[in-house]
Amino acid sequence: HWLILSSVPRFVLGIALGVLVREFGNLSNLDKFYLAFPGELLMRMLKLIILPLIISSMITGVAALDSNVSGKIGLRAVVYYLCTTIIAVILGIVLVVSIKPGVSQKVDEIDRVGSTPDVSTVDSMLDLIRNMFPENLVQACFQQYKTRREEVNPAGEPEMNMTEDSVTVFLGFDPQNKTKEYTVVGLYSDGMNVLGLIVFCLVFGIVIGKMGERGQILVDFFNALNDATMQIVQTIMCYMPLGILFLIAGKIIEVEDWEVFRKLGLYMATVLSGLAIHSIIILPLIYFIVVRKNPFRFAMGMAQALLTALMISSSSATLPITLCCAEEKNLVDRRITRFVLPVGATINMDGGALYEAVATVFIAQLNNLDLGIGQIVTICVAATASSIGAAGVPQAGLVTMVIVLSAVGLPAEDVTLIIAVDWLLDRFRTVVNVLGDAFGTGIVEKLSKKELEQMDASSEVNIVNPFALESTILDNEDPETKKSYVNGGFAVDKSDAISFTQTSQF
Repeated sequence: HWLILSSVPRFVLGIALGVLVREFGNLSNLDKFYLAFPGELLMRMLKLIILPLIISSMITGVAALDSNVSGKIGLRAVVYYLCTTIIAVILGIVLVVSIKPGVSQKVDEIDRVGSTPDVSTVDSMLDLIRNMFPENLVQACFQQYKTRREEVNPAGEPEMNMTEDSVTVFLGFDPQNKTKEYTVVGLYSDGMNVLGLIVFCLVFGIVIGKMGERGQILVDFFNALNDATMQIVQTIMCYMPLGILFLIAGKIIEVEDWEVFRKLGLYMATVLSGLAIHSIIILPLIYFIVVRKNPFRFAMGMAQALLTALMISSSSATLPITLCCAEEKNLVDRRITRFVLPVGATINMDGGALYEAVATVFIAQLNNLDLGIGQIVTICVAATASSIGAAGVPQAGLVTMVIVLSAVGLPAEDVTLIIAVDWLLDRFRTVVNVLGDAFGTGIVEKLSKKELEQMDASSEVNIVNPFALESTILDNEDPETKKSYVNGGFAVDKSDAISFTQTSQF
């Protein structure tokens, strides 16, 4: 617990340092950049370990499970993630419709920040499926595939001179009859294709698990890689308190306009209230109903992971700490954590789904638009689907927000109204996401207890008294058998194949 006790004061000191430097220190942009350097190092360390951790944990986790068992466990995990995400969306809509944070304000009262991400709903969903099957596994370690629409201007078609006030058309061309044609251009953008790696590791783990002894050497290799990676994670955790201090201080110094917090205060309160209810009441209640254990004790075991999620705002980067806490503090079966947590860090975004539902209705209220039942149902479906496709990286919710806004006919550019406070809300969303992943491991372990016990029983080796079968061994005509002397018992598995342990030569 010393890491938690040292990280919390560093968090408070980071806030204090950031406020003091902001108020009394006249730092240049270059000075601010240097001040945040130790925090940047922490982020780089955690991101560095994501790739070997996902590969080793997924492959070993799946290989350790029977293919039928892994299918059942995967189905239970996905059902749990889907149900909690839908509950989060419904909770967000109920709160924002009840509190109505956007009714008392107008769009013009809130400053716009940044630019609107160029996103197409259909293309984004197709890109999600494409990234599940990367064409180059090495490239998937550092790039994602993304398509972009480009408008086609047919040869010979007259061009138009466009200004803000008028459109001049040549050769009598009627723009009203024009049908826009697009071509889809594929390109690669920076960022690990986590979903593609998980799908590959899932299939690879199932295959080597079915290979028996021939695949055991690969299982041993990835087990060793996983153990070595976790040792590196322990080392990184020693540096974490210092990194947290400067990470928080640097982020506070970067904030330019504090007035926006007053303007969007009610909206922020609505989102934070929803996240608090979901994480303190709904998720623990589901855990208690299924597992019948104290959910808050389980949550305390995940304290280091939750604090890390609050600091770095990334489910994927928090994954190493989440695995450590789940296995070492809460003693969840490693076969469950290695399988469920990497998948959860990619597709389970309860906090993001709740935020998108609240933000969409908030923007509708700013525009004085009354949403009907059909549009609210559309928001539920779009927020759930887009949150599953969101990458576990900071501020991925802004891209998925555009998808949800477009689905209900709201102006996509209005996403710029909430960008100014997104960096703060994103941290709390990530905490809820990580907590949901953690509770998921406990719930799936409980539901899969029977299958896990059957696997343990089938692989259990029965130790037999060597003296009871000594005459059988010595009477055996096989010279290879006679060469082995039983010194501590020998094992008989269910296939009746006899293997000798602790042997020495006659």
